[in-house]
Amino acid sequence: MSLTGQSRGILFMLVASFCFALTGACARYLRDDINPIELVLFRNLIGVGFILYSIQRTPVVQTGGKIWLLIFRGVIGTLALYTFFYGISNIGLAISITYQQSYPVFLALAAAWYFGEKLKLSEWVAIIIGFAGICLIFLPSVDTSGLSVKHHFTGIANAVMTGMAYLSIRGLSEIYDQRSIILSFMLSGIILPIMSLTTGSFVETTHLDFIIDSFDVPELSHYPVILLLGIAALFGQIYLTKAFSFQKTGVIGAVGYSNIVFSIIFGTLLGDAFPGLLSLIGIVMIIVCGMLISFRKSV
Repeated sequence: MSLTGQSRGILFMLVASFCFALTGACARYLRDDINPIELVLFRNLIGVGFILYSIQRTPVVQTGGKIWLLIFRGVIGTLALYTFFYGISNIGLAISITYQQSYPVFLALAAAWYFGEKLKLSEWVAIIIGFAGICLIFLPSVDTSGLSVKHHFTGIANAVMTGMAYLSIRGLSEIYDQRSIILSFMLSGIILPIMSLTTGSFVETTHLDFIIDSFDVPELSHYPVILLLGIAALFGQIYLTKAFSFQKTGVIGAVGYSNIVFSIIFGTLLGDAFPGLLSLIGIVMIIVCGMLISFRKSV
């Protein structure tokens, strides 16, 4: 039985969501032995070879011309990865991915400011629901220690930078090959971690441990999980691109929130506490917010 275009798009998005949740699960498994910056480096080292091979086989055809925006996309995407893996290491898999998936709130606001897009009442309602969801996760989760606040603010920073990265893609997708955009991200995801880890060899700081740390050689038993992390991230990106090649991207984008469900399952299996009632309500509100914005943008 053949699938319709929309059904295939939904299936591809489910595969992409599972792969991204699996990427996070690998980071969660390795968090006690490998620092988040190393995970960013390994993730991109594994993926960049496949992209370069694809470009070598089929050269890119593009107009180009916005090189600084392309560099910005790479840098902001890498910094978003820094905060994503850092969040997984400190506040758990499900909450980190939920924070990341709240990016439509910040993307909608940024698009209104940068592109002058007018937000309709339904979009403002979605944004308010999303912010309320973030608060329901954030406020009960932090304690009076500055460290806890730092960890959760880093998670929210991930959402802001993810929204900025997606916004930059909108300005690049019509003039650059998709592989060039991904390559800029991966190359930045190699160069910046090397700089961070090199700095960490000479400078020791606990306040900036989300961006500066020292390199520790992984144990042999960690390499299969590192390889799985890189491959899962690569296939997640491939199937995400495939999914959005079909029509009705609002439906497909809404399906992408299934990675929160996958992450709750993975996180619980790996020893994270199951989200409390308020956090679960916040998670649902963020999913509702993302769905409302996704369906609105597809109309």
